Amino acid sequence: MLALRLARGSRPAVQLRRLFVAAASAGTGFLLLYVLAGAVDRPAGSFPRLLWALVPLAATVHFAVAVARADPATRPREGLDAAGLGPVRLTLAAAISTAVACTLGSALALAVFLHLRGDLAGLPFDGSGARLLHAEQPLPLAAALTLLALVPVTASAATVLALRPHRPLAPQTALPWGIALTACGLAVEAYAGRDGGGFLAGWVLTAVGLALAGPGLAYACGSLVQAVRPGALRLLAGRYLQEQASRIGPPLGVLCSVAAGALTALALRDRGGLHVPLGPLAWPAAALVALCAAATLLTSAVEGRGSRAAEREAMLDLAAPARVLRTAAGLRATALAAVCVPLSWGVAQLTSLALTR
Repeated sequence: MLALRLARGSRPAVQLRRLFVAAASAGTGFLLLYVLAGAVDRPAGSFPRLLWALVPLAATVHFAVAVARADPATRPREGLDAAGLGPVRLTLAAAISTAVACTLGSALALAVFLHLRGDLAGLPFDGSGARLLHAEQPLPLAAALTLLALVPVTASAATVLALRPHRPLAPQTALPWGIALTACGLAVEAYAGRDGGGFLAGWVLTAVGLALAGPGLAYACGSLVQAVRPGALRLLAGRYLQEQASRIGPPLGVLCSVAAGALTALALRDRGGLHVPLGPLAWPAAALVALCAAATLLTSAVEGRGSRAAEREAMLDLAAPARVLRTAAGLRATALAAVCVPLSWGVAQLTSLALTR
C-alpha cells in the first residue's frame, strides 16, 4: 500500500518516466512472446533467438533501475526513520513500484500480441499479424506468463540491489577492469566472426566493459575541462562531471556500446551484415535498446540535477546569472560528446576489422 500511495502521489514527470518504463517493458514482452511463438513453430534455433532477446530485456531493466533511482520518493529524508520509513522500506517500495510498472507493460504486450494473432477479436487490426506471429500454432500459456514475468521480477530485484545502502566504487578503480573487459569482448568478436552467438557474447563483454569504464571516462572529462588555468565556468562544469561520474558513467558507457554496435551493423551492411536471428523484429529490437540506453542516460542526468538543487539555488541567491548554469551544462555535454563519439567510432572500427578478417 505504501508503494501504491507513493506512486499515486508522485509528480507528473515521475509518472511520465514510469509510463516510459511500462512502454519499454511492453516492447520487450512482445519480443519475448514473438520468440516463444517462433520456438513453438520451429524449435530448432530457438535458443539463439532467446539469447538475442535478452539484450532488450537487459536494457529495459537498466532503464527501470535508473527511473527508480531518480524517484524523489525513494530518497531517505530526515524524520522518516522515526515513522518506520528507513532505507530498507523505501528500497522495497521502489522495487514494488518498478514491478507494478513493468507488470502493466507485460500485460499490455500480452494483450496486443494475442490481438494481432487473432486470439482476441472485436478490435481494429484483429489478426493482422497472424502469419508473422505464427497464429497457426497454439501459444503455451504457462511459458508465455513465465517469459512475461522476467521483466518485472528482474527489474525489481535489480532495483533492490541498486538502491541498497552501499559504498560506491571509485571511478578510477573500475576503469582498468572496464578496459580489460572491453578488450576481451573485442577478442571474442574477432574469434567468433559473424556468428550470431559469438558476436553477441563479445558485444555483451564490450558493453559491460564500457559500462565499468564509463565513470572513469566521465571523471577524465571533468579533469580535461578543468585543465590549463580554468576559469569559474570550466571549474563549475568540470567538478560537476567529477562529482556525478559514478551516476552518469555507467549509462554513458552502455550508450557508447549501443552506438558502437549500430555503427558496426551499418559498416557491415554492404558485406553481408550480421546474423541476428530475430527476423523482422531485429531492427525494432535494436531501436528499443537504443532508446532505453538514451533514456537511462537522460534519467541519470535528471537525477544528478535533482541532487544538486540546493547548490544551484545557492548560486542563484549569490546573483550568479542563470545563463552561466546553462553554459556550464552545454560545456559538460560538449566534453562528454568529444570523448564518447570518438570512443564509439573507434570501438566500431575495431569490431568491423575483427569481423571482416
